[in-house]
Amino acid sequence: MTVQRILNAQQGFEVGHVSPDTEISEVLNSLASRNVGALIVSSDGITVEGIISERDIVRRLQTVGSDLLTKRVRDLMTADVVTCVPEDRAAGIMAVMVSQHLRHVPVVKDGRFISMVSIRDLLQLRLDEVRSEADAMRSYIAGEYLTEETGLRLASAAGT
Repeated sequence: MTVQRILNAQQGFEVGHVSPDTEISEVLNSLASRNVGALIVSSDGITVEGIISERDIVRRLQTVGSDLLTKRVRDLMTADVVTCVPEDRAAGIMAVMVSQHLRHVPVVKDGRFISMVSIRDLLQLRLDEVRSEADAMRSYIAGEYLTEETGLRLASAAGT
């Protein structure tokens, strides 16, 4: 399974981005209003310059205090961003995310930002995959199968 399958499920969902010059207080408002945990940092909405997450803000808040709210995104963002492409295998991206403690990975195509996948997206994809496999096994054990031509579920002679 590839990242493209997650993107297909995201149809109509707009991933937000912020400028490197945006104040952190505005980022917090955008994160809350979009109900997301991270935003892409991009001056043009096309090129990934960085990523800013709730985690970045909270960790810096501990050392800077409330003055952080007037700082700029460029002062906090993660500039060395791990990205993926739609053709990447979802399991591979999940492994990278787990090993590097990432919650969000931007998806790029031909150098252009097109979306973002979260660890939640990948876990949901895997859960759906496991459920489908379990359903197929239950059907097999019960002696049922789907015909490719009709899509109808038929009971085998042994199951009737």
